[in-house]
Amino acid sequence: MDFARPLPEYLIKRYQGWRATTYSENKGWYRRLADEGQRPRAMVISCCDSRVHVTAIFGADSGEFFIHRNVANLVPPYEPDGDHHGTSAAVEYAVCSLKVSHVIVLGHSGCGGVQGCYDMCEGKAPELEEKTSFVGRWMDILRPGYEALDTGDDSVRVAELEKRAVLVSLENLWTFPFVREAVEGGTLSLHGLWTHIGEGGLEAFDPASKRFMPV
Repeated sequence: MDFARPLPEYLIKRYQGWRATTYSENKGWYRRLADEGQRPRAMVISCCDSRVHVTAIFGADSGEFFIHRNVANLVPPYEPDGDHHGTSAAVEYAVCSLKVSHVIVLGHSGCGGVQGCYDMCEGKAPELEEKTSFVGRWMDILRPGYEALDTGDDSVRVAELEKRAVLVSLENLWTFPFVREAVEGGTLSLHGLWTHIGEGGLEAFDPASKRFMPV
């Protein structure tokens, strides 16, 4: 693998700083995690966006969350076709092996993936329509959310699509037999959240009002 390169120096220094402080001060906890394995209470499906800091938002320690990140925090429909399905595999492992009590889908403001889906569906991003576009084919999952949007200002519609991405993912989670069985058996609950990066706000989907409400 001649194309691989050494780790950048700034990352090496950050690692060394972490090991000398955070790890050193909590060595017993880390060794316990290593020896006893993970027992996360919740799975969080969030966006790859570097600004979405899941553990910081909830003040979580190592071992608390089983986190899966992908573009636009999407969950595809249940489709056991023998192909590669990273998100579906993560959901299966979390629910069936780790027995998490909660699966949380966390959307966010200013999502580039959602913007890309909107532009693609509006005919403004032909490159995403290409069959060779991994992003475009992934964002096809969100097309039903786009089709459900009301008419109006583009910025308002994009913001609404960010939240619909959460709802589409929740609906798709329900198509997984083992997810539905766990929910109906009372061992699992599903949650939809959306966070505003700039304001530090957090909203949760309320099934009674069918709206996202401030937490």
